[in-house]
This record gives sequence, structure tokens and C-alpha cells, in this order.
Amino acid sequence: MPNFEHMRISDLDGTKVLVTGASTGIGAAVARAFAAQGAHVVAHFNRSEAAAEALRAEWPDRIELIQGELGEPGAASRVVQAAANMLGGLDGLVNNAGGMLGRIASTDMPPGHFDEVVNLNARSVWEATVAAHPFLKAAGGYVINTSSVAARTGGGAGAVLYAATKSFVSSLTRGHAKEFVRDGIRVNAVAPGLIQTPFHDKYTPPELLAQQTASVPMGREGSPEECVGAFLFLASPALSGYITGQIIEVNGGQLMP
Repeated sequence: MPNFEHMRISDLDGTKVLVTGASTGIGAAVARAFAAQGAHVVAHFNRSEAAAEALRAEWPDRIELIQGELGEPGAASRVVQAAANMLGGLDGLVNNAGGMLGRIASTDMPPGHFDEVVNLNARSVWEATVAAHPFLKAAGGYVINTSSVAARTGGGAGAVLYAATKSFVSSLTRGHAKEFVRDGIRVNAVAPGLIQTPFHDKYTPPELLAQQTASVPMGREGSPEECVGAFLFLASPALSGYITGQIIEVNGGQLMP
């Protein structure tokens, strides 16, 4: 497992970063890694307060917490503004918050479910990015969105809507990269594949997980920590200053576009 405390990316030291959906899984690993690089991090969480507090306890001088239900229209903008106030600006925004909210076939979807998934996975990314834009423009900063292998495959059983919202995130990444380049803001994304997270613990039955694992050439799930290098790479101007509008696939070979 990568140990980012012993890897130094000097141009991340002292930077100001908001990571949404940072209490567990990939988001927690990303927040932890930025803190290890000397960044000042605001870690957003919704319901997982205990996990968020445990994360902050690891780096109490570098990680602050903020709670918010990003599925509620307007909440992402409020979280961004609060984080910028806490940090005195923003150098980076990591739009990681998202979820499937249940494996449900399109024809079985209950009232309201469509809006809940779209608001969380798509609207919140749009709102957070627009709210962060003036801070990132002032800093010459970056946006990193978390997409998914599902954005290219259409998703597994009961995950069509989730996959569609992640396709939105991937397309938004490319569009914002072109729109914001004149403001000195780079916009990229990381698209994880089959990763060991609470997401799969909650929504993926063992037989489906076994099927998905069999489709990975490396023959296993990845860990959240194995996604982190892509985020740090895209955050560093020294490493990726000429990269924008790109989506890095982290999937053990499951998809080779």
C-alpha cells in the first residue's frame, strides 16, 4: 500500500484544498494524502461524522471538517464558500462526493430517486465548481472530479442512473477544462474501477462483486490508496501543469479505452 507520508511533492505543501465526500473510502484516502504533503485540507462529510472525526484526529493541524448534504440543491455552494472562508481561499477542489443510493432498475425507480441521484452526483459537482471558480481563478488552481469506470461501461445491474451521472461528470470535466483554461484553472478527473470501499459493501452483492472482480485483469479489487497517486499527480503543477481535460482510469486493466 502506498505510503504518501514518505513521498514529497513540494508544490502541494501549504496549498488549500477542499475534498468533498472525504470521510470514508477514496475521499478519506485523498484527504489524508494531501495532508501528508503539507496541504491544508477541508474534508467534507455528510452522515459519517465519527469517521470524519477520526480522519481529522490523524492530522489535527492540517485537516478541518465541514458537514453538508450535497444532494440538497445549494448545499455544495455553501460548503465551498465555508471552506474558502476557513482556509482563506482555495487552490484546489476535489469533487469526490457521490453515490448510487441503491441498485434499482430503471423501470422500478420510485418517485424522487432520479432527482436524488442526479442532485448528488451531477448537480453538486456543477454547483461546487461554479462556487469555487473565483477562488481557483485567483490562485491559478485546479479541479479534480471523481468519475467512474461506469461512465464508459453504462454501469452494472441497477446502476444505469449512477453510470449516467458519472458520464455527466466526465463530460463536464472536458467542458470546464476548455472553458476555464483562460482563467488559469486546470480541470481533470480520476475514474476509479472496482475499489474496496463502503460503496460496494452497501450496494454490491457478493455474487456480483465476484463477477466484477473476475473481469479485472489484475484479478482483484483496488484499494482507495491506490487511487490517490492520480489525484496528487493532477494537483501538482510541476507534475501535470500541461494536462487538462483528461480522465485518468484507475481500474486494474478492467477497461482500456
